[in-house]
Amino acid sequence: MYKCCNGPLACVQLQRHLLLLQLFFSDLIFLCGENKKMGTCLILLGLLSICSLCFSQECAQEFIENVDFPGTDITFLYSPDARHCQQLCTEHPSCLFFTFVRHDWTRDNRNFYCYLKSTPSLKPNVRTPLQGVTSGFSLKNCHPELQPRGRSQLYQNVDFLGADYKSLFTSSDEECQRVCTQDPHCRFFTFVNDVFTPETIRYKCHLKHSWSVPRTPVIKREVGAVSGFSHKLQITQYFEPVCQGKLLLNTDIPGHDIDKLPAASAEHCQALCTDNPRCTYFSYTSDNFQCYLKGNPSLMGTRAKVGVTYGIPVHFCQMDNSWLQVSHEGVSFQGSDLRFESMDDPDTCQRTCTTDPLCQFYTYFNESYSNSAFRYSVHSCQQNHEPGIQFTLRNHVTFTLNFTRKDQAPTICD
Repeated sequence: MYKCCNGPLACVQLQRHLLLLQLFFSDLIFLCGENKKMGTCLILLGLLSICSLCFSQECAQEFIENVDFPGTDITFLYSPDARHCQQLCTEHPSCLFFTFVRHDWTRDNRNFYCYLKSTPSLKPNVRTPLQGVTSGFSLKNCHPELQPRGRSQLYQNVDFLGADYKSLFTSSDEECQRVCTQDPHCRFFTFVNDVFTPETIRYKCHLKHSWSVPRTPVIKREVGAVSGFSHKLQITQYFEPVCQGKLLLNTDIPGHDIDKLPAASAEHCQALCTDNPRCTYFSYTSDNFQCYLKGNPSLMGTRAKVGVTYGIPVHFCQMDNSWLQVSHEGVSFQGSDLRFESMDDPDTCQRTCTTDPLCQFYTYFNESYSNSAFRYSVHSCQQNHEPGIQFTLRNHVTFTLNFTRKDQAPTICD
């Protein structure tokens, strides 16, 4: 997508000032006429015209029922309704418009598919009438006040498959929602009501989780690379005050693995463990950047092992996020690229990532990097997603995206 401004935030800031610039437009013409300062006049008028290009794409909030935007798919994701699909498109760095397959679609089993789309022309190539779908546009070009906000929304007879970490019995969907709201790990839930079959799981409340800590797909040691994280990541807030979990060097906890993820440091691994409701402790190997999340609330046996750090997550306090401020020399974060830009130094790269709301981490390549095509570039910026989550129609089930306490929706993007 063509942008005359350096990222969406810059365009938003310019948009806020555009009205003021327009108010002074007539005064500018008067200044040029009276004082003969034609050079100044032309420069200012040129800047005003260039900035206006940022807003040439209108803010299209409306949905188009029973119309498909065929082809030009970036990816597809699962979504409960068209509004949530629009939110996914807005948060995806490349999505310009979308088509959502509704619950009343009958041609095949693609109900709740959200197709994210883009074209070089910035608009759909074709619009085709099609029953059972809803299409619309990203809200990236809208004022922030018009963009999607976190909300609590109930979806009757829709199940949200996967991402379960805990279940319990509650008397109603309202109580299930209260439990989810009070649990710092819970982002959404599914409640089974009193007419569901089989009877043995009626009134069951399934609490579900999605990641708020950034996960880098691949981490490698590479000469000439400098990597780090955005300093303004919105990681889930737990409780005051800030505290630090325990880390012990050259010590391993064998067995009880529940997940293995790349991590840039032991502190990053600790944040991943804290964010995962099933993680009771972890081991981190620094030579290959592997974070082993472990789950055993009963026992924790340790042994000495060089190059391994074990640790315990924090509980009922705010994580210390100082690890986000650390840059990693000779380390490359690979995959999930948002864009490439030429930069003079890694500090500029970091600041660019921090000011871009879509960027979660970056890699900068200097003159020592073996591939000259990537030198001085912002290499990797990611939006995280929770894989394997699916929506399905099911009678007597209530699914809820629960944003009562949290500020933002669970993000699912490629």
